[in-house]
Amino acid sequence: MLDVTDIESFHGDAQALFGVSFSVGEGEVVALLGRNGMGKSTTVESIAGLLVPRRGQIRFQGQVISGCPAHQIARAGIGLVPEGRRVFPNLTVRENLLATAIPRGGQGWDEDRVYALFPALATLRDRMAANLSGGEQQMVAIGRALMTNPSLLILDEATEGLAPLIRQQIWAAIRQLAAGKLSILVIDKNVDALLALAHRHVVLEKGKVSWTGTSSQLADGDFRHRILGL
Repeated sequence: MLDVTDIESFHGDAQALFGVSFSVGEGEVVALLGRNGMGKSTTVESIAGLLVPRRGQIRFQGQVISGCPAHQIARAGIGLVPEGRRVFPNLTVRENLLATAIPRGGQGWDEDRVYALFPALATLRDRMAANLSGGEQQMVAIGRALMTNPSLLILDEATEGLAPLIRQQIWAAIRQLAAGKLSILVIDKNVDALLALAHRHVVLEKGKVSWTGTSSQLADGDFRHRILGL
């Protein structure tokens, strides 16, 4: 589904990624882990076309997408739920969803399916996004990404700063998406939740891949502390 090969990305003159390589298979959930500032969001931005790698290559479903504009990558089938939600505040819930809708042959995600995943949004469909709680905005952000009918969904800190009950609802929705065999690349600080969800984990340390492995390997507390410092 996704192959990231030896990418090097920069913010201005500062290099943030140093030869990062990993893959996401069809129907697979991969967690991108690491402490703050290790390059996780930069990796996501590079995949989504928000940042162009200076070296290396990114392939999606066999096609090279590194260097393509973000809207073209979205239309190719990569849906992004960015850190900080970034909903359109002056649009209603319904307008946020329709703004990004990309039909795929009459099948896939539509408003009703998003409301089925997040029932709370059905009663809020005419409310301005600016007047929603943080958790409700996060549901809109995920629903908006799903309305592009992605083959790969990228979630960057989708549960950060949310109340415990809302976090549980978000994780339940992500598990439902994974059970439906949607390919997912997820960044989150809740390692325990990721251990129960992800097939594989990729750890970044100072812009480099320091370890890749399975949930069973990372479940060992001492090993996890050595790898992640957590």
